[in-house]
Amino acid sequence: MDYIVNGTKIMFLRGDITRQDTEAIVNAANSSLLGGGGVDGAIHRAGGPQILEECKQIRARQGGCPTGEAVITTGGNLPARYVIHTVGPVWRGGDRGEPELLRNAYLNSLKLAAEKGIKSIAFPSISTGAYRFPIDQAAGIAVGAVREFAASHDIPSEIRFVLFSDRDLQVYQAAWEKLAQ
Repeated sequence: MDYIVNGTKIMFLRGDITRQDTEAIVNAANSSLLGGGGVDGAIHRAGGPQILEECKQIRARQGGCPTGEAVITTGGNLPARYVIHTVGPVWRGGDRGEPELLRNAYLNSLKLAAEKGIKSIAFPSISTGAYRFPIDQAAGIAVGAVREFAASHDIPSEIRFVLFSDRDLQVYQAAWEKLAQ
């Protein structure tokens, strides 16, 4: 199902983020920007060596990417023209700023997309895999941040949440419905 906030279409779908035809996809990266497992590894494998080379250039300039921040590379061999790499927090119980850092990961990715004039973007579920952020909480933070951004910005005009499993998709859709009440 699609939702409209201030002219921005927000979509939830089950799928493979590396196959999205959006202008940009978001990578749930680690701060080293050198690839890893999960979404990060899948994006680097599908995008090819060009993404890693650009990440190495970013590392040389700024030393990686801090948690909650975002950087951009081209998409290499991906259908998406760009990859926005953001670092979500590792879950350590929730009392070490994890919710705000996760919110910042989404907001900073969207700000970077808007600055670059990117009209469509696809997000995975950031920090809910190896970083163990509880998905129910993460989904609420993610949809809240996206809705807040869309309400006050004209771009991107399409934001997708691309979830890996049916369960994740249901959790994100439920979080959106709860927010919309």
